[in-house]
Amino acid sequence: MVEHARAPHNTFAAPRAVRHVLLVEDHPLFREGLAAAVDLDERFSVVAQAGSGEEALTEAARTAPDLVVMDLGLPGLSGIETSRRLVSAHPGIKIMVMTMSEEDDNLLAAIRAGARGYILKGAPQEEMLSVLDIIGQGGAAFGRHVAERLGGLFAAVGGAPAREAFPMLTAREREILDLLAGGLSYRQIAQRLFVADKTVRNHVGSIFSKLQVHDRAAAIVRARDAGLGSATTGA
Repeated sequence: MVEHARAPHNTFAAPRAVRHVLLVEDHPLFREGLAAAVDLDERFSVVAQAGSGEEALTEAARTAPDLVVMDLGLPGLSGIETSRRLVSAHPGIKIMVMTMSEEDDNLLAAIRAGARGYILKGAPQEEMLSVLDIIGQGGAAFGRHVAERLGGLFAAVGGAPAREAFPMLTAREREILDLLAGGLSYRQIAQRLFVADKTVRNHVGSIFSKLQVHDRAAAIVRARDAGLGSATTGA
């Protein structure tokens, strides 16, 4: 509850500080539309835009934003890893993930990486700005559809085996991802599973596609966030 105190007649309420925002989104048209929407709100000012994780790190160091709107499906450095690095380098920064991904593992990974909010692209503009404002004030907030399932997710995490993560993967793909997260090379995985190197690489390509990542490092980050790789020993 917000208390409204009466100010003496000879004082004025201090104007609310405008919060500086960094937008991280690899689709220029969507990013420009988002920038226009955020800039129209007097609570915010877009101070920088980035089309990749690497660019986001550079822009954050240059402009010191208060808030970051982060897409997950970035080229190169993933949105999850970018968020983690931003929070580590700038402890006061607050991140709101805005993505097309409705996957539970992405939601949990984003929260573990330090995101204070998570909203789906396509949510009403008012909802997006409200979530951003709450985060800017130091709270945590989620879009309506995300919030509906968040409680159930946290309740299930404690009892769910890590290997049940990524239900879109086949059992063999999860096994290979687990070994990748444990630090094994493609050749070591092939030797461990008694298959050809090419077979492993084919499975890895499918894993990248299903997880919507662009490289091995991003896949490993996703896997470790979900608890994979911790029990793997080298071949």
